[in-house]
Amino acid sequence: MWSQRDPSIRKTGVGNIFIKNLTPAIGHKELYDTFSAFGNILSCKVALDDQGKSKGYGFVHFENQQCADHAVQMVNNNILLDKKVYVGPFIPRRVRAQQLEKSWTNVFIKDIDPNVSDAELHQAFSQYGLVTSAVVMKKKDDGAPLGFGFVNYNDHESAVQAVEHMHLQKLGNKVLYCCRAQKRAERDAKLRKEWEQLKISKYQGINLYIKNIEDEIDEERLRKEFAAFGAIKSCKIMLDEKNNSKGFGFVCFSTPEESQRAIAEMNSRILPGCQKPLYVAMHEPKEVRRQKLTLNAYKGMRAAIPQGAPGAPIYTPQPGQTVYYQGANISQGFVYPQQMMQSMPRGWQPQYPGVPPYGSNNVGVIPGARGGAAGAASSRGRGASARGGATGASGGRGGAGRRGQQSAPAPDAQSSVETLSIAQVKQYPVEQQKLYIGERLYALISPGQPILAGKITGMFLESGWPIDELYSLLTDDSKLTEKIDDAISVLERAQQGQLDGGEEGTEHAEEAH
Repeated sequence: MWSQRDPSIRKTGVGNIFIKNLTPAIGHKELYDTFSAFGNILSCKVALDDQGKSKGYGFVHFENQQCADHAVQMVNNNILLDKKVYVGPFIPRRVRAQQLEKSWTNVFIKDIDPNVSDAELHQAFSQYGLVTSAVVMKKKDDGAPLGFGFVNYNDHESAVQAVEHMHLQKLGNKVLYCCRAQKRAERDAKLRKEWEQLKISKYQGINLYIKNIEDEIDEERLRKEFAAFGAIKSCKIMLDEKNNSKGFGFVCFSTPEESQRAIAEMNSRILPGCQKPLYVAMHEPKEVRRQKLTLNAYKGMRAAIPQGAPGAPIYTPQPGQTVYYQGANISQGFVYPQQMMQSMPRGWQPQYPGVPPYGSNNVGVIPGARGGAAGAASSRGRGASARGGATGASGGRGGAGRRGQQSAPAPDAQSSVETLSIAQVKQYPVEQQKLYIGERLYALISPGQPILAGKITGMFLESGWPIDELYSLLTDDSKLTEKIDDAISVLERAQQGQLDGGEEGTEHAEEAH
């Protein structure tokens, strides 16, 4: 396909359809030939396994949504090479998982007494709703019970109640374990995630990362050098496929105090017989390191822009104050105390010059934002702030005007946010904790509120809420939506107060601050 440098075309899902129940004889070319009759295809593929065999499903990405809808209408539930296929809109995996959490009806039960029959299982679970099937799984050869089974309900609510009431309850002579039935891949992913979180919490504050380890240093020598600072639980130098040292490794102590002493004494020390000083620091998960590198690169890019150049701040920012940047090719930046936000859409221009930056009484104005010479003027009163190239927030037609339409976090935004666990967040200073949470909050808020996302994120971070409260906004969509609506209401009242210029406006501005 033609190279698409902008990933938003793929991630939006517009024009993308999913086809399953394909016969193995249908490959990429056959799929393309079948669907090219409905419109111009950007990309087309059949999913393959490790042996290059078809998995029975594929994807077709059309140039526009009309072609995709036509293909779904014409091909869905039709026969392709002796098999009836399903064709429907492509749904991202994260969205499918969210939908499944609110619609599952199948309950998995294990530790079932061997003497419990299908009928007894049905009777025990039917008190919570209409059971469509109940089965105790048995061996194929001799019919002996395997100790687990499934109960399927007619509706999701009954299944949830069954899990809540029957989990750890006794049936026959054994205590049942009940949960939502999951596919193997889903169970493996869940267990893998739980294991990673357990590993992080287990080694938090005691596992050290050491680099610049020269080839002459083996694990025994490394353990000996660090043994003076405490009891070592493990010591490992990473090797390549030829068993040669990669130049870095890990030393895990028993207590955080021992680790801190080792960092203080061993960092930048040159071992006898070596030439390079060691680098010793606390081990960080890959995601945390990636966030730090991204943040440092962003700060370096901003620092390299001369004052007054395109992309430079129009005025010197104060702590806690929003900064507007000039230029169509530089993203807008948001500066909070000891933290910076990024990833605003390219070429963004603010549409609410009448709303003050959060935490400040000043307003940053972009020349040309409202068109003509008026764009260079400061906002003064109703006429200057509510008219021009964009509709003001007080008019109810801008990004904040219809809270119910755009304040909810978009599923597409959620699918791109990889949330840190609360245990990972709390191992850093408070300001860094807010940074990591703030970056993810911004990614969730910006799809629905692209103009006010930075301001709303700043209000959340500076609200004085504890870290646990801020973290809960990443995992609870309804709570985040409610908080966004509250913040927009405060901003609208502050905006209206500034436009009116009266005492009531001053009260609203103080409330927003």
